[in-house]
Amino acid sequence: MEVRIRLQKAGKKANKANNYRIVALPRHGGRDGRTLDILGFYDPAKKPAVFSVNKERINAWVAKGARMTETVRSLLKKAK
Repeated sequence: MEVRIRLQKAGKKANKANNYRIVALPRHGGRDGRTLDILGFYDPAKKPAVFSVNKERINAWVAKGARMTETVRSLLKKAK
């Protein structure tokens, strides 16, 4: 089973206050499908944007063969 580390949409749809979870998902699962692990969150609506991640869990998933999306990779690069 191929696993992706990606963003999962959360928050209220009505006022467009979207925030995102950083999650590990099976590759063929949908964007809002069942998650294997919640690794952090990202809220771009706040000024400055709030970003929190468990780097140990991400490294553990990458060691198991999970791949990060480009968006998650760029967020992690900015966080370092």
